[in-house]
Amino acid sequence: MPGADTFRDDFGASVVVALVALPLCVGVAVASGVPAELGIVTGVVGGLVTGWFRGSSLQVSGPAAGLTVLVYEAVRTYGLPALGALVLAAGVLQLGMGVLRLGRWFRAISVAVVQGMLAGIGLVLIAGQLYAVGDVDAPAGTLEKAAGLVRLTARADWAAVALGLGTVLVMVAWQRLPARVRIVPGALVGVAAATAVAVLLRLPVEKVTVTGVLDVIAPPTGERFAVLMSVGAIGTVIALALIASAETLFSAAAVDRMHDGPRTDYDRELVAQGVGNTFCGLLGALPMTAVIVRSSANVAAGARTRAARVLHGAWLLLFAVLLPQALTVVPLAALAGVLLHAGWKLLPARAVVALWRTHRGEAVVLVATAGAIVATNLFEGVLLGLALAVGKAAWETSHVHIDQEWEDGTLAVRVAGNASFLRLPKLLDALDALPGDRPVRLDLSGLRHLDHACLTALDGWERQRAGLVPGREGATEPG
Repeated sequence: MPGADTFRDDFGASVVVALVALPLCVGVAVASGVPAELGIVTGVVGGLVTGWFRGSSLQVSGPAAGLTVLVYEAVRTYGLPALGALVLAAGVLQLGMGVLRLGRWFRAISVAVVQGMLAGIGLVLIAGQLYAVGDVDAPAGTLEKAAGLVRLTARADWAAVALGLGTVLVMVAWQRLPARVRIVPGALVGVAAATAVAVLLRLPVEKVTVTGVLDVIAPPTGERFAVLMSVGAIGTVIALALIASAETLFSAAAVDRMHDGPRTDYDRELVAQGVGNTFCGLLGALPMTAVIVRSSANVAAGARTRAARVLHGAWLLLFAVLLPQALTVVPLAALAGVLLHAGWKLLPARAVVALWRTHRGEAVVLVATAGAIVATNLFEGVLLGLALAVGKAAWETSHVHIDQEWEDGTLAVRVAGNASFLRLPKLLDALDALPGDRPVRLDLSGLRHLDHACLTALDGWERQRAGLVPGREGATEPG
């Protein structure tokens, strides 16, 4: 019976995805500076709410490492009680973009900017989690974190460092095992192994603090929405919405290449993410986005329909209700190891090398975006990357070709291409180099675009040239 077969496949995949998601939900929450339970709440909403929508049937949503940096800064700046209002506003913005059918436009964002954004997030994540691995409080800024790494070795708890690095090594080694073994997620195995070692050896390392799901759910009250009156908070909302949407839709494109089922409807998926983040905001939880790690695990585990991701949310809910105290034995260093591994995977080293060989301008945009995020913050870094990408595209599309040919004693100058202010110096240099004592016919019929700056400059050049040859009004003959 096909229906039974499909349910069996979805049921099995849901268990795998829940096992993948659990350590990531907790780790992302801790790295974001919020209670661990809020990460699980977001994972539950990603399954039980967003999972019902038809935008992308096989990709899975939940808290993501890509938003960790932005959420941490928001919580540090505005406080945890304001997080719900910020996430709710971002969800409403996403919902509006989906209703206006703007989802497809995210596909027009430069891939170099997206890769640079992920690389910058990865670098910031790694810098912060190196301190968490050593059970040491991290400085505020990324540059300060990088500068303090030398002193970190003297302050670190080496038992915690061993647990964190051991978690990373287990995850890396797990990927080399046969596929039938890897059905159990490496992150879960690494965290379980580190927890077992910490318990058996009674290591005095920092553990996850748990207070209970109902105790951490805090819907935003009226006064919390006052934070949205500040320019900085509005910028945070816009950044949350745009980055979560971009990561979701790029993940959807990647997931579509993994299976032969229905393709993603980008506008519907954006609506689904907006509804999910609206629910997360109402619960005071972390923002969500579609996550390629969980989504690829869902496809690889044999999921057939969206029932798999809905069920994964149900498994997370059961854990949050029945077994939350199990988290209290998990070392924070082990979760930091999971996020160190996640941050490393965000660094597109091979992409940078490949781009440098073929499209160096794209490689520059990627590296500049990542560097700007590290030096400033996520929002400003992405804006700089977008500005560089637009500037690069404008420069590359504004080519002007100038050809010269003598025809019956007249120098015919033909200008073709796109004459914008970016190419004005080249155009004027070529025209000023023409002989001043011979008639010139300027043919502009090959231009596809002539902006006002170039038109004004050409008019001035014509007037100046006419003055160089008195009495010869035919010195310039525009074509």
